[in-house]
Amino acid sequence: MRFSVSAFILVFFAISLSNVHAQSATSQLQTDDQKILYTLGQLLGRNIQSAGLTEDEMKSVVLGLIDSAVQHPSQVKLEEYGPKLDAFMDAHVKVAAAAELTKTQAFIEQQAKTEGAERTASGIVIKEIKAGTGPTPTAEDTVRVHYHGTLRDGSVFDSSVDRGQPATFPLKQVIPCWTEGVQHIHVGGKARLVCPPSLAYGADGRPGIPGNAALVFEVELLEIVAK
Repeated sequence: MRFSVSAFILVFFAISLSNVHAQSATSQLQTDDQKILYTLGQLLGRNIQSAGLTEDEMKSVVLGLIDSAVQHPSQVKLEEYGPKLDAFMDAHVKVAAAAELTKTQAFIEQQAKTEGAERTASGIVIKEIKAGTGPTPTAEDTVRVHYHGTLRDGSVFDSSVDRGQPATFPLKQVIPCWTEGVQHIHVGGKARLVCPPSLAYGADGRPGIPGNAALVFEVELLEIVAK
């Protein structure tokens, strides 16, 4: 995974604001502007979440941002250390992804043992929540669904349910876990899909999704969209 310096600057800005303004975040987030800025920090922070930086490492990040923002003399030569940034972050991502994979494998094994769960040959763990009475889609179909996506710790990374708006997409244009898994759901039905990283976002992950993360989706198949 490659990290751009410009993306880092935006993330560091958000983190620094959080550090300065949120010594006690719950007591200081009182105005809409404060809450909007906090949201900005949360969203931008996802861009480096997969690197697994520690709080001590983040202190150096914040120090660099403050020195630059208020025009203090730089404590390092940017032309020397700037080119090292990608390699540094890539190394951190690989270490974090390796640690996540161990936890992911244990989580999937646990989920596969849940009563009523079935594991496909590809490794998806599927558990029916509500039986549907309609047909099942094929990989060539476009479907309309409601879904709620979480990581293994229960944190939400995407949810049409929370947005209050169903999603419509061709099954060929989503992660392999969805392409295969949704074909097991009858229209009107709902199922829980536990996706291994090999059928989701792999070792690289995505903003807000660590590398080698297992993804958990509760998917309700509302309709197979007519062609």
